[in-house]
Amino acid sequence: MFSRVFASASFLLIAIFSISSSLVQAQAQLQGAWKLTTPEGSSHLLILSGDYFSWTEYAAKDGAFISTQGGKWAKTGKNLTLTYEFHTADKEKVGTSKSLKLVHVPKKQIIKLKGKGVLKGNWTDVDQGKTTPLTGAWLISGRKRNGEIGKINTNRPRKTMKILSGTQFQWIAYNTETKEFFGTGGGAYTADGGKYVENIGFFSRDNSRVGASLSFDFAVEEGDWIHSGKSSKGAPLYEIWSKRK
Repeated sequence: MFSRVFASASFLLIAIFSISSSLVQAQAQLQGAWKLTTPEGSSHLLILSGDYFSWTEYAAKDGAFISTQGGKWAKTGKNLTLTYEFHTADKEKVGTSKSLKLVHVPKKQIIKLKGKGVLKGNWTDVDQGKTTPLTGAWLISGRKRNGEIGKINTNRPRKTMKILSGTQFQWIAYNTETKEFFGTGGGAYTADGGKYVENIGFFSRDNSRVGASLSFDFAVEEGDWIHSGKSSKGAPLYEIWSKRK
């Protein structure tokens, strides 16, 4: 009797472990940047990095910003579940979740999303498995001014997040309490040999910045990203970014 109970319990544990491992593996396969361009000429960039995501639409021709949304994501069964921290098209969606049917074809490196109002077509893998030391989601946690570093509380509602895949980046400034959106920008980047270079593909505040390339120094120290150099206006810049858990 004991052996039968023990065998049943062992089988159950193995089944649970197998399901958990499959979910972790499936989520890992989705990590990175995915892109879809519509026949109407708008580009959609979806970044899934760690437990966080951003989904941005901009004009393919000139990078003119259209909208962005983001927050936390998870793969649950055959669904992609999105929980919003910001949403420029409808701020009332902040704090809510939405599930989309997900079809993932790893061999072709594409995904398809299905749901009400969702774009039809194939999302292609932009990164092709590439990662960098900065891949992940980060919150600004400090700035140096007048020679002194001032800390920034990352738990406050007002946030500035940078989310990076292996080749794409986006920063977003927003408030989860008031549901306000303050600005965003993004595009392609490289991070190698202590040099971090952003190539701007869209910028909500100033479309004339699209196409610009900005170079900075970077280092990862005790888990924090040290970002330094000069701003687009030539002013000294020193920021600390902490990785989101």
